[in-house]
Amino acid sequence: MKKTFIDTNVLVYANDSRDPAKQSAAIELIQEAIRTGTGVVSTQVMQEFAAVAGEKLRLDIDVVLHVLLLLESLEVVQVTGALVRRSLELRERYKVSFWDAGILAAAEHANCAVLLSEDLNPGRFYAAVKVENPFV
Repeated sequence: MKKTFIDTNVLVYANDSRDPAKQSAAIELIQEAIRTGTGVVSTQVMQEFAAVAGEKLRLDIDVVLHVLLLLESLEVVQVTGALVRRSLELRERYKVSFWDAGILAAAEHANCAVLLSEDLNPGRFYAAVKVENPFV
C-alpha cells in the first residue's frame, strides 16, 4: 500500500467543529490512515497542530495531548538537520514557504506517494510526492 503524509490542516479540520463537512472528511482520512498503517506525520506537523489546537481552536490541553498520542500510532518522521537542509532546497526549487517545504521534505523522506494538504497545488508533484486536496 502506498503511504500518505497528513498535513497539519487535515488534523486541524478533524478537531474543528465549525465546518462539519471538512471535519467529517478529515476524521475519516485519519481513521483510514491509522487502520491501514499507511499514514505518516512529522514532528513539525505535530508541533503545528499543538500550537493551532491550543491557540486558535482553544481545545483543552487533555484533548490536544490525546490527539498527539493518537498520532504517535502513525509513522512519525523526526525533523533532522538533513531534513531542514532538504527543506531549503525544496523551497528554492518549488518557490513554496519554508514550512510547506518542510512538510514536503518529510513526506519525501518517508517515501510517501501522496501528501494530503490544501496548502499546495493539488495534482502537482513536488519531487516524487503528489499533492491531493482531500476537501475538494
